[in-house]
Amino acid sequence: MKKLLTTMVAAAACYAGVATAAEIKPAVVYDMGGRFDRSFNQGAYNGAEKYKADKGTEYRDFEIQNDSQREQAMRNFARRGMSPIVAIGFSQASALEKVAKEFPETKFTIIDMVVDLPNVQSVVFKEHEGSFLVGILAAMASETGKVGFIGGMDIPLIRKFACGYVQGVKYANPNAEIFQNMTGTTGAAWNDPVKGGELAKSQFDRGADVVYHAAGGTGVGVLQAAADAGKLGIGVDSNQNALHPGSVLTSMLKRVDVAVYEAFEDAANDTWKPGVSVLGLAEGGVDWARDENNDKLITDDMKAAVAKATEEITSGSLAVHDYMSDSACPM
Repeated sequence: MKKLLTTMVAAAACYAGVATAAEIKPAVVYDMGGRFDRSFNQGAYNGAEKYKADKGTEYRDFEIQNDSQREQAMRNFARRGMSPIVAIGFSQASALEKVAKEFPETKFTIIDMVVDLPNVQSVVFKEHEGSFLVGILAAMASETGKVGFIGGMDIPLIRKFACGYVQGVKYANPNAEIFQNMTGTTGAAWNDPVKGGELAKSQFDRGADVVYHAAGGTGVGVLQAAADAGKLGIGVDSNQNALHPGSVLTSMLKRVDVAVYEAFEDAANDTWKPGVSVLGLAEGGVDWARDENNDKLITDDMKAAVAKATEEITSGSLAVHDYMSDSACPM
């Protein structure tokens, strides 16, 4: 049975095209929700696609359907000489650690978790800094003084988003009220847009008029509910402004695309190194999105406030508390 499942996983791992470059043979293993979740995983996909377009290097990728496939997908890629293998999401850590030990000559990169091995590169982000900025925008856009946050799986990483957001809201409006909900406690919480919409509606019913999500595919429902109610949503990870032009205030950009692109490029240039990379505002790892879809929603005062906070954070004069440093939020 185990052999059969391994064969099935290998068969499901699809080529993104016919290989044209021999320098590297990269691969991506997405987290639950898949490559087209319009958020976290899709950011990784966009980075891999950009590298393919820029360099002509093809890659393989795999969308897991359950936890047991993580390890087998990575092992199958490693057996076939794929490297670097980029694992998307903290939930990949245990599987990656096991497989990386089996293939010490293969390069592995993991996004959103630290795995301390000599052939593993770990990339983590200062999500609290980017969330702080969109919190400022939420507070300034709100007409009720009430805003919301909806997380996916209730884990410290998502509370890190929430805490940064709350700090940003309070920075702009100390009297603001913030509602918070988590979607669930299992991986299914990343891909439940119906529940995301229900949670958003409950917050709108309580008076919130801007809601930020950090919920993967579940967040698609949050943004839809905001558009349906005539309220404002805030996207995450990828630029989600275009999902509902005029109803998405902004998106907190987590540059997973850049992390994947650089993992590929560093491997090709023989500059790939193990260890931990931490990407925040100063490093260009997080940001907020402004384009033709939300330009009319962002006032000059809002732009100035975010620019001021960005300068303060990058200079070190303003420290945004990281929930994961002590499992607590000061607000």
